[in-house]
Amino acid sequence: MATITDLKSNDYVGISFWLISLALTASTAFFILEQRNIRQKWQLPLNVSALVTGIAAIHYFSMRYIWVKNKKSPTVYRYIDWFLTVPLQIVEFYLILSVSGDITIDLFYKLLGASVAMILFGFLGETNAIDRNLGFILGTLCWLYILYEIFYGEAAKIKDKIKDEAIKNAFDNLRWIVTVGWSIYPIGYLLGETNMNLVYNLADLINKILFGLIIWYSAKYLDVKKS
Repeated sequence: MATITDLKSNDYVGISFWLISLALTASTAFFILEQRNIRQKWQLPLNVSALVTGIAAIHYFSMRYIWVKNKKSPTVYRYIDWFLTVPLQIVEFYLILSVSGDITIDLFYKLLGASVAMILFGFLGETNAIDRNLGFILGTLCWLYILYEIFYGEAAKIKDKIKDEAIKNAFDNLRWIVTVGWSIYPIGYLLGETNMNLVYNLADLINKILFGLIIWYSAKYLDVKKS
């Protein structure tokens, strides 16, 4: 296993792997401990956030070993992580809306399907199972569909009917992460191996942890003020 002595001071990608694996671990512990401080209706979304950061942390410990020891891009490990965590994050939109009351299961399946397809096309492109540019285009189209759904589609229409300010705040902020934060990933996809991993790592740091923090903040502070 890679140790701190294997990490070189000029290996910025390796340093980013190391820092993010620790940050994800700490975030997981924080989300779990905060369960007792929020109302029950928010506990499932925050549990899913802890699951996202926990799964990512485990994969980052493996990915940092591969990079620090061999300077190889841990593509397979990264996509295993994303196949699990990205759909969970997208499904959180459904879970947050479900806090307010009735919502159709069709929305769950649409968000889940689009997120899985997005990651699948990215994986096929990066592993050259299909043309890399084709994978990029198809994955981007899936991402654009998700954006449509949460800004203009069924999910957005349900949100507009909700009067709960805590739910609306969480939903609005999360969809900007999916818009702005997730735009970092296509940039990384188009770069060379070293810069690609650095960009991916920074994107995961922002998106996975901030995603959970937004849910936690809305649940702990905004929902309490409302009640």
